[in-house]
Amino acid sequence: MSQHGKKTLSTGKVWCFAIGQFGWSIQSALISNFLVSYYQPGDAVREAGQTVFIPQGLIIFGILTILGAITWFGRIFDAVTDPWIASRSDRCKSKDGRRIPFMRLAAIPFALSTILTFWSPVNGESWWNAVFLFVALTLFYLFMTMYCTPYNALIPELGTTQKTRMAISTSISFTFIAGMAVAYLAPMVWGMLEGPLGDRVLAIRLTFTCMSLIGLVCMFVPVFTIREKDYVDVKPSESTAFKSLSATFRNKDFRIFVASDIVYFLGITMFQTAMLYFVTELLKLPESMSTIYFVGMTALSVLFYPLVSKLTPKFGKKKLILIAFCIFTAAFLYTACLGSILPIPAEIQGYILCVVAAPAMAIFGILPQAVVADIAECDELETRENRSGMFYAARTFSMKMGQAVAMLLVTSLSTIRPDTGLGYRIIALASAAVCVLGGLLFIRYNEKRIYGKILNRNE
Repeated sequence: MSQHGKKTLSTGKVWCFAIGQFGWSIQSALISNFLVSYYQPGDAVREAGQTVFIPQGLIIFGILTILGAITWFGRIFDAVTDPWIASRSDRCKSKDGRRIPFMRLAAIPFALSTILTFWSPVNGESWWNAVFLFVALTLFYLFMTMYCTPYNALIPELGTTQKTRMAISTSISFTFIAGMAVAYLAPMVWGMLEGPLGDRVLAIRLTFTCMSLIGLVCMFVPVFTIREKDYVDVKPSESTAFKSLSATFRNKDFRIFVASDIVYFLGITMFQTAMLYFVTELLKLPESMSTIYFVGMTALSVLFYPLVSKLTPKFGKKKLILIAFCIFTAAFLYTACLGSILPIPAEIQGYILCVVAAPAMAIFGILPQAVVADIAECDELETRENRSGMFYAARTFSMKMGQAVAMLLVTSLSTIRPDTGLGYRIIALASAAVCVLGGLLFIRYNEKRIYGKILNRNE
């Protein structure tokens, strides 16, 4: 039993909860990793037979692409709806709890909107496809928020001890990485389907449809295996969305964390979005190699999970996150040199990148969620009000703001001298620069104060 008189989450239930993350990370990874290369294909991808569906080039004010504008709006809309969904979840009085009802309602439209994003109605370049993409992507972000914000709010509520919280953070990090790895297999899968089908676009669409349906099944696992009120005894918040959000951002340590998180997501999203370009345009390798690198990087990061979990109690979350910022900075600087600049075979260059980036992926996969849980618990002790949903919504807001800017930058910078790869190298350099900034911001996070409050409560 927990300190609240409720059940303590068993190991089996921890993994039931984590499977939900596996499901939604597939949906998210399909959009974040393939949307840009699908709708704004590079020269090598076009030569492989990719259809151009929407108008290309810097045609909005001469500085933005159609895709960049659509993704930017989607992310901003998504970020704005986060506090609203979080407030509705925090105030929910359903007999099934505050979080599960939202997750149950959002799962099917979340998966469906992921699928529809890639099924343009016109088979060729058309403004109608741009309008369709705008609607589908906006719905995708709305339903992702409806599922993910309540899901993340359950982390500190189910993890009532540091041990349980680390177990949840580690397991959902593993399933998040696993979900991304499944999505990364997409180029290999559609490559196998393309021959029998004789149609590259149809092969891609069927691949994404099957993967999204797998994700849907997994998103339902925590909904139907965890009875929220067996583990959580929290009174619904009475604050409005604005008051709750204002109170959340009055927390100084959370403001520091969010500022650092925004620039982190700006850097990592730029890198991940441009990864297919790095492989095909800088290394001059086939698309299938991006799968090998993505999965290899993911698998290596998982090997570091036990080490991260072991080192965290000894060194604390803050030091490890700062180390991860340094590692990513080095990895992104190296990425800017990929291709003919380095006197190393192209395939080997890609493998080196996987090895360099893997430890940082493991650290950022596990620890930031646990940091938010710590801040939310400390804030509850100080204010006597549980706003876990709003803390995770605000964190998700920072993620989406970083991703929104990243999409604008990648879609615009990739148009700079694509024949020489200059734009792709600028993307990598920009990713490194913002990681330096993220680390400098996070130095100010007061981990000792947060830990002190939590330990005093447990004593």
